[in-house]
Amino acid sequence: MSIAPKTDLAALAARYDAFLVDQFGVLRDEDGAYPGANEALLRLKALGRTVIVLSNSGRSGDYNAERLVKLGFDRAGFDRFLTSGDVAYDILAGETAGSAAGTRCLTISSGGDRNLADRLGFESVEDAALADIVIISGSEADRVPMADYRRRLAPAARRGVPCYCTNPDRHKLASGGATAPGAGSIALAYQDLGGPVRWFGKPHPAIYRQAQALLGGIAADRIVCVGDSLEHDIAGAAGAGLASCLVRTGILAESTGPELAALADRHGARPAFVMERFAA
Repeated sequence: MSIAPKTDLAALAARYDAFLVDQFGVLRDEDGAYPGANEALLRLKALGRTVIVLSNSGRSGDYNAERLVKLGFDRAGFDRFLTSGDVAYDILAGETAGSAAGTRCLTISSGGDRNLADRLGFESVEDAALADIVIISGSEADRVPMADYRRRLAPAARRGVPCYCTNPDRHKLASGGATAPGAGSIALAYQDLGGPVRWFGKPHPAIYRQAQALLGGIAADRIVCVGDSLEHDIAGAAGAGLASCLVRTGILAESTGPELAALADRHGARPAFVMERFAA
């Protein structure tokens, strides 16, 4: 049983002019590029399609684009790389203009990333008891217990310190195809502790508005979103009034048809199409 008709890249390219393609679970995982993904992007560009890689990453699109190239992707295979981190920066830079100096920020991320705090001009701190703002942009929950995150964040949550989550994904792909709690799960824990959370990225609408602005005059019915998550990619596309295609790699690769149907019902969104994998 499938939750939507099966399709392939050629059929999608015949129907749509612009592609908003998720990164993790569609193009790559933590171990590297998926076979055929680079060729699929290049094929779309050869057909004259516009391609934006749309990712729930707290880091910038430029940073992520460089990482894709280092993994073997051809930079000619996509027009832009837009992340939830980019959207958060654009919105928060306007809201905090002139007031960022002296604002103390605790960043929860992976690899020690503090890019957003630095770009906004915040002062980084390690102690939640000192923080005026919390940014949750990544997760190392494959090696850091969630209980440790809760203990670290509790002093800020108890004081009602505002939290910006720039990666709403509740699960992340870990090495070897395993999954682990993502930044979204950490932000939900902060919320559960009593702290207010503001969300940036899929499925929230701002990232889709920004992507469509980058696409210029391409009509909504000529845009398709390709992703591996019903909760983020497919529900986000539905909320933006865009078509979507679920790829059966990534976070839901092992889910059965009935499990996918139950998830789709839970999130109130079904894809228009299903692909086994993103490949030419």
